[in-house]
Amino acid sequence: MKIREAAFAVRVIRRRAGDAAILYRRTLNKHQHERLTKVGALSPLAFTAGAPLLRMSVKRSGGQSSKLAPGPYLPLDADWGARVACYTLVAMGLRNPERLHKAASHLQQADGTEAAWWFGLMSGGQHMRAIRALRILVEAVR
Repeated sequence: MKIREAAFAVRVIRRRAGDAAILYRRTLNKHQHERLTKVGALSPLAFTAGAPLLRMSVKRSGGQSSKLAPGPYLPLDADWGARVACYTLVAMGLRNPERLHKAASHLQQADGTEAAWWFGLMSGGQHMRAIRALRILVEAVR
């Protein structure tokens, strides 16, 4: 899959604390042009804890390599992109690596349609309640 065909894209970046990632979603701007807009960023801790989810999402989306190295955008299809988007929103602000890893593994095995539904809830106006509910369901918090 090429980046222009992908519904989502992830870009691995290098920070002082280690590798991190930024997730983007393809949307239409006010001039009806398709653009990649930022969904959120994964901290180095969340990136490390969710690395199996990210590797599998790149590989299953038709990526040539499952190696996550800083560089160009990596395309993600709609199902895997929704899973990674849910993980990105759930992981924001959390610092427990065991819980982050548990959340990533739950979302890795989740249904793509269900993940897209959750992502839609979290993108809407009442997103904090949806994020808290998904954090509880994927065992990211107690």
